[in-house]
Amino acid sequence: MARDDPDFLEFFAAEFWPLRRTGFLLTGDWDQAEELAQEAMARTYAVWARVRGYDRPAAFARKVLLNRHRSLLRRAVVEARHLLASRPDDRHQPDFGGDDLVLWQALRQLPSRQREAIVLRYYLDLPEAEVARLLGVPPGTVKSWTHRGLARLRDRLGPTYADERLAGNATPEAGP
Repeated sequence: MARDDPDFLEFFAAEFWPLRRTGFLLTGDWDQAEELAQEAMARTYAVWARVRGYDRPAAFARKVLLNRHRSLLRRAVVEARHLLASRPDDRHQPDFGGDDLVLWQALRQLPSRQREAIVLRYYLDLPEAEVARLLGVPPGTVKSWTHRGLARLRDRLGPTYADERLAGNATPEAGP
């Protein structure tokens, strides 16, 4: 059990909340974000004997979270479209306001791949090569997605505003 492994407990304590925030930025829903983070931690623990030796075990957990997110999206495309079309007001809104809310709403309007690339690149401040590895695409694709996503954000928010908010790592609080 995890209580017998102090290394995993330390890893969990340090990485669960960042995983949850990343999940929120990908999904826009704190409950889904928490489920993604929990599942990522559970799957990481299942192979902890191997993962503990990695230089960056948190990168493994992020990859699990991203893969699970993509898997859920593939399975629920029709249901999600129906839910968004039939009950748009039932979705949980984040607990932030002003500039952060404006940025979050603009991020929600981006295609999922562009949003993923921007969140990983600017929110987590990961290098393009790491983002490419996590998303399973070539670095050039990450550059394209990031460039297109930033262009859309700049169109919606204005070039100065978008660059300042992303450079300042505009992040939501830990949530409700």
